[in-house]
Amino acid sequence: MRRRAYAGRGGPAWRDGRSGRGPTGWRRAVDTVVAVPVVAVARGLTRLPPRRLRRVMEVLAAGTRPAGYGQTLAAMEAVTAVSRTCRGPAGCLPRAVATALFCRVSGRWPTWRTGVRVAGSFAAHAWVEADGLTVGESFPPDAFRPVITVRSRPRGRVRPR
Repeated sequence: MRRRAYAGRGGPAWRDGRSGRGPTGWRRAVDTVVAVPVVAVARGLTRLPPRRLRRVMEVLAAGTRPAGYGQTLAAMEAVTAVSRTCRGPAGCLPRAVATALFCRVSGRWPTWRTGVRVAGSFAAHAWVEADGLTVGESFPPDAFRPVITVRSRPRGRVRPR
C-alpha cells in the first residue's frame, strides 16, 4: 500500500493505519537531502534588506497553492533537524524562510510573516502559518502584529497593490 500523508492539524496521519510524528526511513533521507540546500539558500536570503526579502518571497510564492498544516509542520521539522541556527531561539527568520522554501519545492506555500511584539518590550519575529494556525510556535496568535505577509498566489491571480 502506498503511504501518503494527510495534511491534518495534528501532523501526518498515514493511510496505511500507522500513526507517528513524521517520516521514517527513505522519506527522512529525502527530506534531509532537500533541507540542507534549502537552509543554505534561506541563510543567504535573510541577509537581504527587508524590502528586497519580501519581494523575493513574493516572487517565490507566485504560482503556488496554500500549504496545509501537516506539510508545513513536516517542512519545519526537516529544516530544524539539519540546522542548529534554525533550531535556536534567535533563528526565527532563517527557520521561517527555510520552511517556506521547503514547501515551495513541492509547489505549495505557507503564509510567511514577520512582525513585532504587541505588548511589552520591542521584539521582532518571523513565523509561518497554515490553515489559519501558526506552525511550530509557542506564542499565542495575537502576541505579534504582522508587518510583512506573503501568501500563496495561484497562477493567473493578479497581486493586489
